[in-house]
Amino acid sequence: MNFGLIIVGDEILSGKRADKHLPRFIELLAARGLPLAWAEYVGDDPVRITATLRRAFEGGDVVFSTGGIGATPDDHTRQCAAAALGRPLALHPEAARLIRERMQDVAREEGRPYEPERADNQHRLNMGVFPEGATLIPNPYNKIPGFSLGHVHFLPGFPVMAWPMAEWVLDKVYADQLRPVVTQERSVIVFGAMEASLTPLMEAVERAHPGVKVFSLPSVDHPEYGRHIELGVKGEPSRLEAAYMQLKTGLHEFGASTGPELVR
Repeated sequence: MNFGLIIVGDEILSGKRADKHLPRFIELLAARGLPLAWAEYVGDDPVRITATLRRAFEGGDVVFSTGGIGATPDDHTRQCAAAALGRPLALHPEAARLIRERMQDVAREEGRPYEPERADNQHRLNMGVFPEGATLIPNPYNKIPGFSLGHVHFLPGFPVMAWPMAEWVLDKVYADQLRPVVTQERSVIVFGAMEASLTPLMEAVERAHPGVKVFSLPSVDHPEYGRHIELGVKGEPSRLEAAYMQLKTGLHEFGASTGPELVR
């Protein structure tokens, strides 16, 4: 099961706000022994959002989408999800109940009467207008829910809401389906070599050991190693030893100058 992340918002692409979702979702998945397969950023452009979500619906990955599910003019995600699936939008009854409950809570906290017919309160119900067939994702912060459409899950842009909601999806929706993969990395520091000259060796190791990935991380100004390449393999521990030995043997035959070895 692969996991993807879509992050929606002009404020991220313009630099007004720094994205916090990507590193946190990597952590949330890693805590469950799972990797993030891909991530994509998209601004508040309905055409682009619709195209991005259409690919997500048509693919087989579990996808989290953050941002754009509010009820202001620059929030388009709910409408784009409906367009991508060709479904109508409708006020979800349970979402409406939760939103009204939240409005009552706020009125009580502020010491004023709850006025359900007031224009702004009626407008807030738009946050519960979802594509037909949506199921709810509970929001422990303020009760206003996100929603799921199959394997694509829509969350607010606010981290304080989105992150616990994502954890709920992982632990409640996929708990019996997740198969955590235990992986390990073994690598060695290589001095003075060029990536292009090591590519045939990397390709040979991957051909000989299906399921093992070879990686190359060059650096030109490392404070300890200076200019070097960290060359290694990653995969299931049971498959890693033979692949790593082939990599080291190939480096020796190549005449490479090597340094410390790393295990992660």
